[in-house]
Amino acid sequence: MNKSLDLIITENLKKEIEQSGLKKSEIASAIGVSKATVSQYLSGRAQPTLATFSKLCTVLDCSADDILNIGK
Repeated sequence: MNKSLDLIITENLKKEIEQSGLKKSEIASAIGVSKATVSQYLSGRAQPTLATFSKLCTVLDCSADDILNIGK
């Protein structure tokens, strides 16, 4: 059974956040959103805008490919 792209992105984002060692509140502050919004990203209830996604990648020190599952 294939996972939906949204689920894959959510799982990859969770993994990158765990590996970063940063708290949700630290990430939220760095990207200019609330901690609740970061929680929504991690639960799959919301997806970041492209601008916020870019900031997330910078803060998490990962590439967009790692989260979007491009080329895999």
